[in-house]
Order: sequence, then structure tokens, then C-alpha cells
Amino acid sequence: MKEIYVNQIKERDRVNSIFLVRDKITAMAKNGKPYMTLKLMDSTGEVEAKVWDRIDELSSLFAVNDFIRVDAKASIYMAKMQLVVQQLEKVAEESVDIGDFLPVSSRSAEEMRSELDQLLDSLKNPYIHVLLRAFFDDPEFYRLYSRAPAAKSMHHTYIGGLLEHSLAVAALAVDVARRYPQVDRDLLISGAMLHDVGKVMELSFDRSFGYTDEGKLLGHIVIGVQMIEDQVRAIPGFPTELSMMIKHLLLSHHGQYDFGSPKRPKVLEAVILNFIDDLDSKINAVQLHVEKEQQSQGWTSYHRLFDRYFYMAQHKNDDSGLQPEPLEVVAAPATSATKERADSRRDSRHDRPLGATLGEQLKNRNLDLFTLMNEKGASS
Repeated sequence: MKEIYVNQIKERDRVNSIFLVRDKITAMAKNGKPYMTLKLMDSTGEVEAKVWDRIDELSSLFAVNDFIRVDAKASIYMAKMQLVVQQLEKVAEESVDIGDFLPVSSRSAEEMRSELDQLLDSLKNPYIHVLLRAFFDDPEFYRLYSRAPAAKSMHHTYIGGLLEHSLAVAALAVDVARRYPQVDRDLLISGAMLHDVGKVMELSFDRSFGYTDEGKLLGHIVIGVQMIEDQVRAIPGFPTELSMMIKHLLLSHHGQYDFGSPKRPKVLEAVILNFIDDLDSKINAVQLHVEKEQQSQGWTSYHRLFDRYFYMAQHKNDDSGLQPEPLEVVAAPATSATKERADSRRDSRHDRPLGATLGEQLKNRNLDLFTLMNEKGASS
């Protein structure tokens, strides 16, 4: 039984417990003395640890992905919890419960499977339905897909994260398709559930999360397109254009070349998928960052990838139980003047070229997502 978890550590605590080593770096201090920086993790999060003495001796005892017991003192350094290790020893894997050391989705596996089946049963396109069932009714594939994290470090970084993230993107897809009838709902859902399918092969997640050789050399987009091609070939009569559209959704879901997309979105469903995937990823990333904080209000520590601090509003912790009165929206009677103003606003809005709303992400970039065909008929 694990004695103390990362999220229970407080400043000045004496910590004697087992952790999984996610990272291990040996460096040289300014005074020429070696030291070691460790990333220690369990199911509740991770904490940085420093080893200042007996580096060669202690470093030889363990490697990354080993379990170690540390005797350490907790302190706050640059607004983050840190352990200063006095002693450590390697612990045999057979003596630990792996479930204590890997973070797991807060949603139950049964709940997510039920939601997935309801989603697949709602599909009207028979080819998309057969394709998705070919993936998700395969026991070995589903075991990997339902266990994999959605990313190594940025968002949904826990067991079950890939399934949780994909279902969230699919729910957003259903909402968007309901609001915009011209959207191909089934095509968008297929992109939501398959856009990260290659991560079952790209990521390793038996212990700490990392990249496989295939993941490093090919990446999840290329792997995912090949997985779809393999399934499509086994479905008699699968429409060539539909296969091409699903692959395009995968190839373009990162949105921009600089973000790892081999193609930019060039159909409406691909544009939507790029934004709702990014939306769910960023929401989860901010939530995870806030949850790691020791305090419950004020400002978070600095988030390197977002390049900012986040404010944790005090009112979110107000447990008075008071709920605001529902806002009743009453439409004002339309007059000819208000109708003209509304038409003017609507017309000017639709006259603008289609562009991204994430200004920071697409700063100094061309916002015209649908490039014109050149004289030879090839897209630019």
C-alpha cells in the first residue's frame, strides 16, 4: 500500500514513499558538483525531486521507469513543490500495484463504452458505421484505445485519456452538426473518433508515458491513415471518395503545417474538426494545470506551453449552494430599423473571409483556410 501520494504532499513534509521514475537527468552545478533531477509520479500527478549528494552511487541503483522508495523533505521552490532526496532505493515491480502510479481518467470505462456504443448506433451512413465498428469491436484494438493517454504531456495525460478526449470531440461534433445542418454529421463523427487513432501505436503507456520507435519515426497521423486504409480495404464497396475524406480529416486535424499537419483543412468538416479538437485539448490542459496547484485560489504557477499564468477565481470555491436565477431571454419586437441594423451586421460578417478565431495560435498566418486552385488545378 502506497503511503503518500503526490497530491497529498505539503511544504515541510517528510516524505517516505514509493514513486515511479518518469525522468532522470544528471547535470553539473555552477560549483562543478554533479546533481540529479528526477520526475517522480504516481496516479495523482508528478513532482520534481533533487538529489545533491552521492550522485554516482545513487544513480547506479535505478533507471527511468523503475520504482524507487525515497526519503525526502518537501519544499516550495519557484512556486512549485519539490522534494530534496536524502536516500533512495529501487523497489521490485512485483511488490507494487501499478494502479497506484499511473493517472487514470475520472470517467469509468463502462460509462465511456456505453456512450461510444450509443454514438455508433446513431450513425446513418452504413459504410462509416461498419468502419467504426471494425475498429471498436476489435477486442485487442479497443483494449489499447481505451487505455492509451491522448498525449504524452499536454492534455488528457492519463490512462483512458484518448477515449475520453475522442468522445468529448465527438460530442462537440454532434452539437455543431445540430446547429449547422449542412455539416455531414457522420463524417465529422468519424473524424472525431479516429483523428488520434494512431496514438495507440505512437505512444507507450505500460508504465510512464513515452513514444515508441514507430511513433518517433512516423507519428500518429501517418500511422492512423495507414490503419484506416487497412480497414477500408476489408470493407466491400467502400466509396473511394468517402475514404479520401476521412483520411483528409486525419491529415489536416492539426490545422497548420507548423503544428504537424501534412495538409490544411480544405473541407468544412475538417475545419470544424481542427477547432473542436483544439478546443477540448486546451480546456483539459488548463484544467489539469489548475488542479495541480497547491492553493485553491489566486494565480497558478507559470504554464510554459501557454506562456501565461491562470487566475483561479475565488467565487469558484464558494460552496454556499446559492444558484443564480435562470436568465429569461425575451426577444424585443422587431422594427424596420432594428431589422436593417441586424441585416447590416449579418451581411458584413458573412462578407469577411473564413478565418480562425484563435488569434494567438494563427498570429501572422494566412487565415484563408480554403486556398484557391491555381491554373493547373492543384491547390496551393
